[in-house]
Amino acid sequence: MSSETTDRVAVSSRPSTPLQTSWFEFLLDGSLLEKHLQKSNSDPPPVQLIIQFLEQASKPSVNEQNQVQPPADNRRNRTLKLLALEVAAHLKWDLDALEKGLTIPVLNMLLNELLCVSKVPPGVKHVELELSTLPPTTAMAVIIYNRWAIRTIVLSSFPEKQTKPGPHQMNMLSIVQQEKEMTENILTVLKEQATDSISVLEGALQLKKDFYVHTLRTLDLLASDAAANGETESSTAGLRISADELHCQVHYDLGGIFFQQGCTDQPAYKKARDHFRRTKELLAKLDSTVHVHLDEKRLAGYWNACRALTEDRDPSDSQNSPYNQINGLIRAHSYQAVIEAFIKDNVSRSLPNSFRRSVLREFLYRVQQGDSSLEEVCYKVCVCNAVRDALEGEVLSVRFQQLLLRPSKRMVDFILEVCTLSLEKDRSSETLRRNMATFMKTLCETLEELPLLFLISSHKLFVELLKEDERKFVVEQLRKRSATINLSAKPLPSFYDIPASASVNIGQLEQQLILLLEPRKIKQILIELHDVAERPFWRVNSKWEVPPDYINVILGIKDNLTKDLVYILMAKGLHCISIKDFGHARHLFSACLELVTEFSPKLRQVMLNEMLLLEVRAHEAMAAEGSKERPPSDLVSRVRGYLEMRIHDLPLRQVVGEECVAFMLNWRENDYLTLQVPQSLVMNNPYIKLGQLLASTCKELPGPKECRRTAKELWEAVVQICSVSIQHKRNNDGRVGLIKHRESSMGILHRSKFITFIKKLREPLVLTTLISLFVRLHSIVRDDIVNEVTAEHLSIWPSTLSNIQAVDVEAVAVTVKELVSYALTLNPNNQSWIITQADIYFATNQYSAALNLYLQAGAVCSDFFTKAVPPDVYSDQVLKRMIKCCSMMNCHTQVAVLCQFLREVDYMTAFKALQEQNSHDAMDSFYEYIWDVTILEYLTRILFSW
Repeated sequence: MSSETTDRVAVSSRPSTPLQTSWFEFLLDGSLLEKHLQKSNSDPPPVQLIIQFLEQASKPSVNEQNQVQPPADNRRNRTLKLLALEVAAHLKWDLDALEKGLTIPVLNMLLNELLCVSKVPPGVKHVELELSTLPPTTAMAVIIYNRWAIRTIVLSSFPEKQTKPGPHQMNMLSIVQQEKEMTENILTVLKEQATDSISVLEGALQLKKDFYVHTLRTLDLLASDAAANGETESSTAGLRISADELHCQVHYDLGGIFFQQGCTDQPAYKKARDHFRRTKELLAKLDSTVHVHLDEKRLAGYWNACRALTEDRDPSDSQNSPYNQINGLIRAHSYQAVIEAFIKDNVSRSLPNSFRRSVLREFLYRVQQGDSSLEEVCYKVCVCNAVRDALEGEVLSVRFQQLLLRPSKRMVDFILEVCTLSLEKDRSSETLRRNMATFMKTLCETLEELPLLFLISSHKLFVELLKEDERKFVVEQLRKRSATINLSAKPLPSFYDIPASASVNIGQLEQQLILLLEPRKIKQILIELHDVAERPFWRVNSKWEVPPDYINVILGIKDNLTKDLVYILMAKGLHCISIKDFGHARHLFSACLELVTEFSPKLRQVMLNEMLLLEVRAHEAMAAEGSKERPPSDLVSRVRGYLEMRIHDLPLRQVVGEECVAFMLNWRENDYLTLQVPQSLVMNNPYIKLGQLLASTCKELPGPKECRRTAKELWEAVVQICSVSIQHKRNNDGRVGLIKHRESSMGILHRSKFITFIKKLREPLVLTTLISLFVRLHSIVRDDIVNEVTAEHLSIWPSTLSNIQAVDVEAVAVTVKELVSYALTLNPNNQSWIITQADIYFATNQYSAALNLYLQAGAVCSDFFTKAVPPDVYSDQVLKRMIKCCSMMNCHTQVAVLCQFLREVDYMTAFKALQEQNSHDAMDSFYEYIWDVTILEYLTRILFSW
């Protein structure tokens, strides 16, 4: 045997990964579970075992009449449920661990089984039970269940990150939907019984004796005859949990539910505070907390929040924390004291930056609610925080940088005062001093007004902190800004009394006008500007743009102030829509609508149309982010009203109608587009015509014969869009030639506009229909049967073209690629679209990309190959293309493996591939995936011949 053959045998005989223990093995061997759980890295892990046991125990059965029946109550299922309880007992009924690994329906099933085996009286409300009279393990089961009930209510109130959609299989979607509905139903019941659960746990706090919970041993006894003598109900059976440990955990859980209720019931915060206080006391008392599972950082957060919300002055606290001092000052409206405290904290740096920023956010929120008296407090707190950030070498906040865009002498004086007070005299470290120097240089580089720059450059702190060469550099920069001012002389205090010129004032106002988004302030700035100079201020910013359709109407407004205001409000609103800041856009458009309603019915309708487009885009943006909420009926009615609107001499933007039609298609308003839209609109509006054809085809798609007529109309319209005009021209030699003109007016839309419209669609069925149409058209114009692209619903389209020469082949090829790529950005897991994209790459000889997508299609429909790939996905045609891809990439061993998947194994191709000696894949690693005996014999003969 050659050395290479020896290596191959050695590789193929390497030890394999130990097989995972199957759930049924625990049924066959009663001692296996305890051995398995004692392993450090048991596979499957305990929580996964619980899922497997309960899943098998709850599987429905099928009777002889092939009818689905509820799970049988037999010995097998009872044993499986008991095994699940034993695993939970091994975890010592740690709800933290169970909640992380189990869904709400599974955990609900597990705890109900615990109640059942613990002999909790069925049909009796837990609140009616007297815990002190129940056997220890029975009482503990009731407590565990009700603890879980209130914890689940609290956890369900937290925001959750939306999970990405998995493979789009009907059975998978239905399972996910069923689980979601079960979870919602369980939460509804738990919330209805929340008061009872709280009462049960409050009753448990009255019990001063130790508690006992089921262990593996007591659960084993339940399954044996020993349970008959009452051993499991004795006071010493089970795992002992001290009263203090249980009370500590119950106080924490009750504190959580009362804190959650405090949002709607303010006194509940006091109850939460009392429970958290008792939790802290018991936690300090306990030597060890084996059976207490709580997050001490979260407990501290809860405690501080309750103290702030209830204005608690607990004399038991040995010291008043900085948090409480600040909160007390805010409650007393001592805002100047808050600022002084922040300045002192810049020296001590005891308050976290996150807390300081939260105080600023609180003040800003109050200002937004109308408390204008806090505006000065906001900017001063912002300055204090910025100086703190500068001392620690952090990046300055955006809010502070925005503040510097509207500077004043008073503000700069305050910044310099805070800087001076934030450094300890002669005791500040060199790092702090350098950071402060950097901050002062940043101020000089940011500010534009020369008087303010002189104020900083002449300040004592500036001279102390910056080295001489740094100061010279800054002064040189100032000299470049204004050569007319003698910077070598020290600026005098009287310098600041010099009034600013009108041009400086206008520049400042124009800068504010560019930055502001508040309509009332925009109007105020414009009034001030018009008082200073009478010129068109809508030209201040070249980025302000309004649609050309509206320019003449807006510029026709006689009053210059109103003209500027309307133009700027609309331009800013449109900019906000483009960056998806829909809140500010609504405010700007509402103000503009209120303004134009007073003098121009035409502009009023223009603004109503733009506000409709705003709402359509806002709702589509929500849908793109995963929202399944249907648009309100009012919005749908407004869209219909716009499509049917006919007002003489009213400027209409084409994009509004285009997006309204796309909106109707995306939300499957097919009945309106096919039955209710006026025929005159269909004839005059190409987007409505196109929308009607798409809606009709999608609506009738389940029946190929019935939808052939509407499909043919859509086909003809799209063919016209992709066609070019042909002209005959006589050449110099007298022969007649053909000239194709790319832009043709034959279709209802130009192809570029058609593509733009398609990219506003996101309804899967509409996109699948369009992909199918273009794939069929692409196949006809290319006439390449070997490399034909596949898609769904191809049978509804015509198989021939009457005038194939008129179709722009390049345009069709580009469109089908753009369309499929766009569709996959919306849903990367649509297996049909993935296969189509793979076929496109295959047809253009991009074999690596094609193979990648064929594998991706198989992964999404088989849960990453943990299940069999459906034969309609990996058909013989797809497998043969995958084989060719591998062959063209010189991955010949993979070719042999894939040949086995064909319905009739392709031995000739496999044998030829195995003969290839120049293989670019890890050939040895693939031999163990060959199961066909004939190929194995052939491979063995080849290996030995080598």
